[in-house]
Amino acid sequence: MSHSLIWLPDVLEAAGLKIAVVDGWETRGRGDVGQIFGVICHHTAGAKTGNMPSLKTLLNGRSDLQGPLAQLGLGRDGTYYIIAAGRCNHAGKGIWKGLTNGNSNFLCIEAENTGLGNDLPWPAVQLDAYHRGVAAILKHIGRGAEFCAGHKEYALPKGRKTDPSLDMNLFRSKVTEILNGTAVPPVLIPPVSADGKQTLRRGLKNMSDSLIKEAQQKLGVIVDGDFGAKTEAAVRAFQLKNGMVPDGIIGPKTWIVLDKL
Repeated sequence: MSHSLIWLPDVLEAAGLKIAVVDGWETRGRGDVGQIFGVICHHTAGAKTGNMPSLKTLLNGRSDLQGPLAQLGLGRDGTYYIIAAGRCNHAGKGIWKGLTNGNSNFLCIEAENTGLGNDLPWPAVQLDAYHRGVAAILKHIGRGAEFCAGHKEYALPKGRKTDPSLDMNLFRSKVTEILNGTAVPPVLIPPVSADGKQTLRRGLKNMSDSLIKEAQQKLGVIVDGDFGAKTEAAVRAFQLKNGMVPDGIIGPKTWIVLDKL
């Protein structure tokens, strides 16, 4: 039976955000959540390289804490990994807005970042997705930006946690701008290129199998017409090698370079 947060993918997609669902997410959790009042923001303290190298840890937990550890993982390219629709072990002891049961009453986003100076500044595409994802969730549950807390703000005793390595007052001001409709609109990738080729991305419905196969052949991966995780990783590597934003999406700019192969 699915847990309560089954609405997560639709809410994030409606906000124009990229998602990747993790198999079994609908029924994953330490039981179900209670009423969700807000969001607690974290960083993973994971590896410096890779888009979401902490995903397995978020799924399975650590030696000292059973998983899942978050409902959402946020990759460096701005992709939201949908991990669990139920309760997760993420908050520990703390308080925010008078609420002390963080695991039951707050949704968790773990954004991929080491939390150290070697991982600054945060990628603009990731930070923008962080703001917009939090705003979308708060809008859905009918709460304002004040119900977004950093783990370092929630955790007790004070100083127990240092994540995320962001100015949370500035973070909430960005979320407020989005909720109020005063934020600069995101730059959207056109659905087709100048020569009519469809933009391809993982999880997008009604994609052309033949077009995916064409891209896979150019990328040197298994040609099966399925835009899955391996194809997405190959796209990111190709984009990085060619000086583009490694978002894993084959839009007009990426098609131009691919078509030269």
